[in-house]
Amino acid sequence: MQSWKIGILLFDQVEVLDFAGPYEVFGLAAYDRYQPNEHFLFNVTTISESGSPIVTRNNLKVTPDYSLATAPAYDLIVIPGGPGVRQALSNQTLINWIRERSGDTPWITSVCTGSLLLAQAGLLDGKKATTHFDSIEWMRTHFPAIDVIEDVKYVDEDRIVTSGGVASGIHMSLHMMDRLAGRNIAEDVSRVMEFETDFDAYAC
Repeated sequence: MQSWKIGILLFDQVEVLDFAGPYEVFGLAAYDRYQPNEHFLFNVTTISESGSPIVTRNNLKVTPDYSLATAPAYDLIVIPGGPGVRQALSNQTLINWIRERSGDTPWITSVCTGSLLLAQAGLLDGKKATTHFDSIEWMRTHFPAIDVIEDVKYVDEDRIVTSGGVASGIHMSLHMMDRLAGRNIAEDVSRVMEFETDFDAYAC
């Protein structure tokens, strides 16, 4: 059965739901959910710059699975946002890793202001993208080569998918699950989470 490796980048002062929402979505996807031999479709792991624990917004402590240097190859990477993006934008090691990984990772996604890190890495030039509504104008001013879209849950540019603020990352992750594993799997996860979504109404 097909399965995918999902990597979620973490950094100090990351927004909790930005990474925990996608983690939950991908982690719940399974064939034969109610059978003893259920098969999970996605293997989800986390990464931080050094591999050391990070402290999220509101002081949740999280221990990543990998450092940037030890992270395996992934099928899809999630770049979350949060207050820590301000400092991460000037972290050249982090930006270089995102840029380098974009070359051999089939899908790169972002949640909230995580799209600013993709922008800083030059991955959104000439593309449509979105971000948290409070950062729309900042993104337009600082990255004029991007066609910034507002009032959508996510923007799908094929290999790169950006989403709006916080809970929009759940919509984006369900959308990617729909693309990768099919509508039936995505609808099953949406039902289990009791998270209502319209798969055909939120995209750009």
